[in-house]
Amino acid sequence: MSENNSESTVLDESHPAAEEVQSDSEEGAMAQESPKNSAAEIPVTSNGQLEDSHEHSFNRDLKCSLPVGLGLSETKITSHGFDSTKEGVVEAGPFPGGRVQQKSGPVVLADEVKNPAMEKLELVRKWSLNTYKCTRQIISEKLGRGSRTVDLDLEAQIDILRDNKKKYENILKLAQTLSTQLFQMVHTQRQLGDAFADLSLKSLELHEEFGYNAETQKLLAKNGEILLGAINFFIASVTTLVNKTIEDTLLTVKQYETARIEYDAYRTDLEELNLGPRDANTLPKIEQSQQLFQMHKEKYDKMRNDVSIKLKFLEENKVKVLHNQLVLFHNAIAAYFSGNQKQLEQTLKEFHIKLKTPGADAPSWLEEQ
Repeated sequence: MSENNSESTVLDESHPAAEEVQSDSEEGAMAQESPKNSAAEIPVTSNGQLEDSHEHSFNRDLKCSLPVGLGLSETKITSHGFDSTKEGVVEAGPFPGGRVQQKSGPVVLADEVKNPAMEKLELVRKWSLNTYKCTRQIISEKLGRGSRTVDLDLEAQIDILRDNKKKYENILKLAQTLSTQLFQMVHTQRQLGDAFADLSLKSLELHEEFGYNAETQKLLAKNGEILLGAINFFIASVTTLVNKTIEDTLLTVKQYETARIEYDAYRTDLEELNLGPRDANTLPKIEQSQQLFQMHKEKYDKMRNDVSIKLKFLEENKVKVLHNQLVLFHNAIAAYFSGNQKQLEQTLKEFHIKLKTPGADAPSWLEEQ
């Protein structure tokens, strides 16, 4: 019986109960040996401070004693030596090496920055499309296939202006030729007068004859300089009228013609779209074409009004300028060839033309030009 009891009390080491009994017996043995070796288990450094391993074990025990809701990523544990006033202070904050959670709140969206390259590309696209439409309109007009908007009254005034400009340019060309020839004649008369005066002093028997011719040539040269001043003033005024006033009006006319071509090009597009079917795909195109057509129509009307106003002002200015210049030209030519020196000088005074008096040593203003 005793053998059976002893055998029944022996448990298999693989059984869980056997492992618990073995662990309890080991803990009891360790408890009995602890009073003897407890002081020896605390490592002490040379200066009497605890080693870092003990400090790390203390921090781990303190982390385990923290509440469950406070994670390691939200705390930072600091410990100091025995000589410090703070020991085992727990500071709330992000844990080193952990992820920092961004604060939630309203997100401010910055204004969308426009790309200059995209803007230039859009401008090039619009320019290319507009150029294509205008080129197609011009070709269709020259081939007689496309319709063209015409303002008969305005077109007639523009044609007259262009024809008058060509005629005024011809008058200027002839007047400049006359001025150049007259300048050469005056210069020759002045030299001839000096030659006669020199011979008058050296030829006693022909003193009077050479003297008369010298005075005549000098008088003609003086009157020629006055006439030349009047002609040059006429040329300068007409040049300003042709190359500035009329040219500025023709520049506005060119802008008007460009606006007219654009207007007809977009009008043709709108008419073609209106003749086609109307569905969900074509209605937005028709609406966009209508807007572009209206925009170019307003531009065309504005340019047509500007051209009408400039043509009116140009006609008034042209009549006033040409009236004065033609009277000057006529009176100066008539007085010069009739030998009326006083009338010639009076003509220049009326038009406030000032001439430089040529000196004996200094060349005249005609030679400087």
